[in-house]
Amino acid sequence: MKKFLRCILMGMSVFFVSCIPTKDLIYLQNKNGTEATAPISEVMLKPYRLQVNDVLSITIKADDPKLVAIFNPTNKGETDNVGSSLYFSGYTVDDHGNIRIPVLGEINAIGFTVDELRMKIEKQLLDEYFKKEANIFVIVRLAGFKYTVNGEVGSVGTKFLFQDHVNIMEAIANSGDITITGDRKAVTIIRQSPSGTEMHDIDLTDINVMQSPYYNLQPNDYIYVKPLKQKTWGTGKTGIESLSTIITLISLVTTAIVLLNL
Repeated sequence: MKKFLRCILMGMSVFFVSCIPTKDLIYLQNKNGTEATAPISEVMLKPYRLQVNDVLSITIKADDPKLVAIFNPTNKGETDNVGSSLYFSGYTVDDHGNIRIPVLGEINAIGFTVDELRMKIEKQLLDEYFKKEANIFVIVRLAGFKYTVNGEVGSVGTKFLFQDHVNIMEAIANSGDITITGDRKAVTIIRQSPSGTEMHDIDLTDINVMQSPYYNLQPNDYIYVKPLKQKTWGTGKTGIESLSTIITLISLVTTAIVLLNL
């Protein structure tokens, strides 16, 4: 009888330990326990600087389209420069940090922001080919916001969003959300920078994560969601699953005790 009671107590302890508490599943909680009296302070977005293998969409316009037709040989227009087609028709930053534009030739792009590169191209056009009265207008954009997500999410892999800014919550939602066994309290962001690789963990269950410089992603960020311990224990993710495991365990122990007493 004592053995049976010990088994029940052990089963109850497994039940309470193995279940994933609600507080580990809810995003952006106010963990101070009080109502937020002020909005989350705005985090200054660190401008993204171009890296090798980035793909750019560059369009050169003027009051007279014929003046700049030679700089836009594909003549597809901006609406066609979306999706996978830009992989072939866009301007890729090569291993030397340059892009090649018709007539203008090679232009160094690595380390520049898209705005700095736009001004650089405009200046070269005005210095070498046009007068100010031509009203040259240059558009430079990244060919989609690329990031990679792996681990405990609904859909892993490299993702593209056609917008300028993406935060971690948008990226996670676009990847099918974090699974119930994913650790929302320590989501790892791996970021490439000119000085090397940065790695940082952020807690998505805490509202203060919105103040982190890693809350807003940069192109080519890698997101890794680690599994919770409950996944490796195999005891069940919810109370019902854990209860089923406990009932099975008690049934096995009860059967063993009955057989031993025969």
